[in-house]
Amino acid sequence: MFGDFDLNALMEQAQKLQSDLQAAQEELGNQSFTGTSGGGLVSITLSGKGDMQSVEIKPEAVDPDDVETLQALIVAAFRTARSEVDAATAATLPDLPSMPGMPGMPGLGG
Repeated sequence: MFGDFDLNALMEQAQKLQSDLQAAQEELGNQSFTGTSGGGLVSITLSGKGDMQSVEIKPEAVDPDDVETLQALIVAAFRTARSEVDAATAATLPDLPSMPGMPGMPGLGG
């Protein structure tokens, strides 16, 4: 059905990909990514897994009469940190290899 399709080679390639993926995820999980907003008034640090590790809010960002601005700064800092995590994830994870004999499957020879 697949011609010269070598199942053993495919299994070895899949195992190596899984091992590479696990190593990349562990490496990424050990990193921290910080997003800031308001010129550094709010900083949020996320792990490479996207878990929040810390939030820093400078006193001058706190105005009881303007809570909405502080909320927006927190959201913006989180989004910046999350973008950093996403970019690092995309750069760190190994590319899916092309697998001959698997037409029509993106990243799998298609």
